[in-house]
Amino acid sequence: MLSAVATASGGAALDAYYGQMQYHLGWVDAQLAPTRSNPGKLLRPTLLLLAYEAVGAWGLAGMAEEEDTGYLQRAMPAAVSVELTHNFSLIHDDIEDGDTERRHRPTMWKVWGIPQAINTGDGMFGLARYALWGVLEHDVEGDIAARLGVVLDQTVLEIAEGQYLDISFEQRQDISVSMYIDMIGRKTAALMRGSAKMGAMIGTRDANAIQRLASFGQAIGIAFQVRDDLLGVWATSAELGKTQAGDVYRRKKSLPILHALEHANPHDLQALQAIYQQEGPITSAQVEQVLDIFTRTQTQAYCRNFLQQQCDAAYEALNNVPQVTSPVSARAINDMKTMVQYIEAATH
Repeated sequence: MLSAVATASGGAALDAYYGQMQYHLGWVDAQLAPTRSNPGKLLRPTLLLLAYEAVGAWGLAGMAEEEDTGYLQRAMPAAVSVELTHNFSLIHDDIEDGDTERRHRPTMWKVWGIPQAINTGDGMFGLARYALWGVLEHDVEGDIAARLGVVLDQTVLEIAEGQYLDISFEQRQDISVSMYIDMIGRKTAALMRGSAKMGAMIGTRDANAIQRLASFGQAIGIAFQVRDDLLGVWATSAELGKTQAGDVYRRKKSLPILHALEHANPHDLQALQAIYQQEGPITSAQVEQVLDIFTRTQTQAYCRNFLQQQCDAAYEALNNVPQVTSPVSARAINDMKTMVQYIEAATH
């Protein structure tokens, strides 16, 4: 699709522009030569397609076999759209956060500079919207396509609101747990909710089914972030890419520290504030001090319990999706439960 857009827009003169997008997506290296790199988890397009299947995939009810996957073409443009939306936000996040690596490679702005990265992120956002209208070529009715566009636009606005809150929190000392949950509900969960909702909308006009799957996406999105917060502090060597207490060393204002700040005794509160506000790097001794405070405030137990509550909400939403007589639907519901189980494992 990227090459087709480049050809239509200006040909070889824009090859490098779309090559930057391909680099971020893991398709090419910094010299724009084809490569195999980490494309990310692809959670959002997968969730969209599973939600589409869960509600019956627009007429598959009663099918005895599901070997012909041609029915997925109806939802594929929307799946592409949400993945490009996710990635455009990552390009901009890397600039705003000053991150120099993503998926074990230099970030786009480190390779081509901030101005080009901003512009390429903007282009990917435009491409995400452009890709969505491909549903019209796969028999999605015009009114549904228009509503999909509304959901996507609302979702992008929520993501931007969440990023604003996240950035603003860096300079504030009065962030509460409830404020943090609201922020990740926008920055992280909004696109998961939007993906599940869009998939359901493409598969059915049943408003109850659509709402149940949107609720599933919201719950699993929050749970996914809380899982990441838990591993950011209590990861073991078995968790790939996570350093034990890494979020403490980085003084990241994730759920554990915010909970501890709300529940620490006066002496521990003073210590936490001093450590998180000091100019120099945190020492290993200070990290141990923070972890001891987490123990006294029962912070790990709180985070695990909160994660479990979100997983339970996700299960409840799935259990209340109106059942469709289709092996495709049954498999999709089971696959989504497996996603919850993967996240839920962090509570054990």
